[in-house]
Amino acid sequence: MTFALAATLLVLALVDSTSFGTLLIPVWLLLAPGRVRAGRVLLFLGTVAAFYLLVGLALLLGLGAALAGLVDLLETPWAVRAQLALGIGMLVLSLLPGRRRQDSGPGRLTRWRERATGGAGAGGLVALALTAALVEVATMLPYLGAIGLLLTSDLAPWARVTTLAGYCLVMVLPALVLLAARVLAHRFVQPVLERLSRSFERTGPELTAWVVGIVGFLLARDAVARMPELLDLLG
Repeated sequence: MTFALAATLLVLALVDSTSFGTLLIPVWLLLAPGRVRAGRVLLFLGTVAAFYLLVGLALLLGLGAALAGLVDLLETPWAVRAQLALGIGMLVLSLLPGRRRQDSGPGRLTRWRERATGGAGAGGLVALALTAALVEVATMLPYLGAIGLLLTSDLAPWARVTTLAGYCLVMVLPALVLLAARVLAHRFVQPVLERLSRSFERTGPELTAWVVGIVGFLLARDAVARMPELLDLLG
């Protein structure tokens, strides 16, 4: 694996680690009244990571077979230019001002938080994790981008699977760090978690824009790297 590929996958995984299911709901679980129940948080994160790993493996196997004959096509000049245009378009879109929608009464985030902190059993927690993952999977652009990079890489099949497993681990790593901090330094971490929760709930649209912008930048950068004529012009 090249350094550029590893670095890109790491950035994408860290972006994915700040999503609704990989960070916000775990933060709510850590803020639940009473003593922190590490097992519940680990069960939730393990379910989310396992779900994305299985989805990723299915995409790697299915898309790998379906796209086997299209790899050369994706390397053609027009395809690379299309990727560059897509990346620039996503980057521009992320910079456009958006409008926040004001909901009357308890919003969706409030209902999700009530479910996370309601003290449901193991089955309910697994169901919550799977529901959150299903809601997000189609919109997790970094994850889909990472799978695309793995498909077009020269890694062996076993290396792709191992890399994908590592990617899913990095996705939940920040939440695991917060869990450890919550257990070891409750008084210090509690205010941090509360501020983090409020920030996520308040800046959801902006966070989505950042994700779109980062993925767009990475797509454009990869396309530019595969356009020697453009590099010569810029050089």
